[in-house]
Amino acid sequence: MLLNVLLICSVFCISCKEQTEKAKISISEVKQNTKKEKRKPTFNYEQQKPVNGKMKAVIELGASSFNSFIIEIDKEKNWELKSKEFGKSLIIEGLTNSKKVNAKLKAYIQRILDFGVDIKNVHFVVSSGADKEPVTKLIKKELENIGYIVNTVTAEEEGEYALKSVLPKGFEQTTFVVDIGSGNTKISYIEEGKIIARETYGAKYFQKEIEDNKVYKEVNKLALTIPVKKRTQCFIIGGVPYNMAKFLKKGKERFTLLNKDVSNYQKLVAKKGKKIASGLNIFKAINDGAKPNSVIFDWDANFTIGFILDLPY
Repeated sequence: MLLNVLLICSVFCISCKEQTEKAKISISEVKQNTKKEKRKPTFNYEQQKPVNGKMKAVIELGASSFNSFIIEIDKEKNWELKSKEFGKSLIIEGLTNSKKVNAKLKAYIQRILDFGVDIKNVHFVVSSGADKEPVTKLIKKELENIGYIVNTVTAEEEGEYALKSVLPKGFEQTTFVVDIGSGNTKISYIEEGKIIARETYGAKYFQKEIEDNKVYKEVNKLALTIPVKKRTQCFIIGGVPYNMAKFLKKGKERFTLLNKDVSNYQKLVAKKGKKIASGLNIFKAINDGAKPNSVIFDWDANFTIGFILDLPY
């Protein structure tokens, strides 16, 4: 039986003003000190840890990735990442067959069970980008035939789940969230207590021979629709932002402030190729349109974690 994914419009509104202000002050202070000491800007925010929580896991079959996440979550929806594993699926290139997917799934499941997660708390998600590919239908059918529950999410739901996983409590009024995926990009924010999520091009648009300028204009136009009051900070996740953050990261920080000037990532483009260049085009279009003061990458968040957060405890 497939688990129905419900569109959740109401969101948490718990106030964390003290942590929010501390995080904002941290960014401001470090920026001022950067001129004198050339210190790397940081975003210092400590997420509340779960109390007497339970272990849950999710496996994502994405357009370019095959990932698993294990979190501890409590009744108040406070969560902490316990384990994550990434692997290539290459669905969007049409190179993955059901046997390979099944083999990876079984290996993932066993490692998750060994970690201490109850089988009933293991969930499977197909991303909206991956679901657009014809081969995905065959893979989903095969997985269902062998007894797996596969939850397909729309791009709008994916944007909502991304926001629920990445947006810290206390930042709801000043922030928007971006998830740059291979198949699509999701932009989301909270307006009048509801999550607004919209979809646009993903980082592999070049494979469909779509021109950079066309993508830039459409993404930029979408970014301009974000309410001005929501543009102070941008929290961002996704494959290309991951590589951007990895290029800048030092230490074991939970959050990395990304450099908004895409010219600083040319070495990354030279090393990683066209997908990074296309993702940076999307990144630039969003920043040129919304002009956030800071763009913050979260190393622990993923839209599939938002999916878990949306489930009954």
